[in-house]
Amino acid sequence: MFPSHQHFMKSVGIIGSGIGGIAAAIRLALKGYSVNVYEANAYPGGKLSEINGNGYRFDAGPSLFTLPRLVDELFELAGENPSDHFRYTKLDINCHYFYEDGLALKAYSDRERLLAEFVTKTNEDRASIEKVLDNSQTLYDLLADLFMYRSIHKAGTFFNSKAYKAYANLWKLDFFRTMHQANKKALKDPRIVQLFNRYATYNGSDPYQTPGTLNIIPHLEFNQGAYFPEKGMHDITLSLFKLAQGLGVDFHFNARVDSIKVSPQKAVDGLIVNGEKVKHDIVVSNMDIVNTYRKLLTSISQPNFLLTQPKSSSALILYWGIDKSFSELGLHNILFSKNYKLEFDHIFNRKTIFDDPTVYINITSKLKADDAPEGSENWFTMINVPNNSGQDWESLIAEARQNMLKKISRMLEVDISKHIVFEAQLDPRTIESKTSSAQGALYGNSSNNMFAAFLRHSNFSRRVKNLYFCGGSVHPGGGIPLSLLSAKIMAEEIPALDRPALHHG
Repeated sequence: MFPSHQHFMKSVGIIGSGIGGIAAAIRLALKGYSVNVYEANAYPGGKLSEINGNGYRFDAGPSLFTLPRLVDELFELAGENPSDHFRYTKLDINCHYFYEDGLALKAYSDRERLLAEFVTKTNEDRASIEKVLDNSQTLYDLLADLFMYRSIHKAGTFFNSKAYKAYANLWKLDFFRTMHQANKKALKDPRIVQLFNRYATYNGSDPYQTPGTLNIIPHLEFNQGAYFPEKGMHDITLSLFKLAQGLGVDFHFNARVDSIKVSPQKAVDGLIVNGEKVKHDIVVSNMDIVNTYRKLLTSISQPNFLLTQPKSSSALILYWGIDKSFSELGLHNILFSKNYKLEFDHIFNRKTIFDDPTVYINITSKLKADDAPEGSENWFTMINVPNNSGQDWESLIAEARQNMLKKISRMLEVDISKHIVFEAQLDPRTIESKTSSAQGALYGNSSNNMFAAFLRHSNFSRRVKNLYFCGGSVHPGGGIPLSLLSAKIMAEEIPALDRPALHHG
């Protein structure tokens, strides 16, 4: 059923076809390896998949697209022109923000328009906002090379000119204040503080606990831009999946990996897939790191300190087909909670859901009309919730759904419940079962302490030879750009073979 060694090529077995696994497959195929990807689901993409119903289409998971060049780079490596396969546009408005006091803000991608909007509509001054945006860029310039583009598990990363520059600017890196403390000191309008605090949620963290260093995140959106794939987010998965197939990668669906075989010499000896042994020279796990160890590597000693780190938040997503259109909403919309601190306290400390949650609504039909019937909209409606620690989810979700409806209806002045003609749901339990994410956490470990970056697992194993890791639960972190970078960092550890890769494209 599964291939043994293909001729004389060295073979790689990849566990999971999340975006990190697909990117790993492309990079290793281009290095001359015979690559097989084993996916327990019937479709590729992991969290980056789609849902269809009643004439509505929804991107199931990540909805924000930054650093598109990381996708382009994979096509270029394969000698292809990216825009022949995957196209995207830059957003004019990154997000629409709505507050309970009636304030509505548009976060324009153009800096001058953004400043004009914020300064005229709030009590914030121009210089403070510029300073916060510039500070975000400074953090990126000092830290990205160290923490995003290289393995932090190699000494060389910390002994080079870029690293020394970061050390010389240690005081700028904001390890010792929380994100909220940094934003509160820099800005005076609490509504703008809240807006910048929101970026902690981009890796499932709490702005009142996570270090100010994470103010690096807004840089990607405000200074580098947010984008939208012309065919929707799911097209990131589909176009890269096609590219991988064109390079000769074999994908096996409904193929659950039961264990990673380790030889007495502590080297990879292949995989057990659906009960059958498959030989591979190299194994790459794109599965959540906790479940990789706990379920697939039970025979070796476990890095318990890393595996038991607190996990990020999860999400409750309601996919609503709405039979009406709303001109005041855009692609990305945030309806803020009145009490942000209390909301995060519920998520991270009380492990429950606040009754006035911040609601995020993503409506791709604004830019891709065929995602909803005419005059209608496809609402990906999401709130941040705690990860799965055995809560009574049935009652929590029923209550949260009512609170979400109440909040949206109040702020848009329309009874939304009357306009829902299709509904599907994703919650921490289904995220856990569909994507093997420990506790249904969206981003692996949370970043709620200053050492969090160092408490992610490396992209290679020190315990087992020829075993590697990629995806959102290992270094450098969760989300599309970091998952793609995890595959890049991982692939750099594996030598290219002399034989050129087979190209079937």
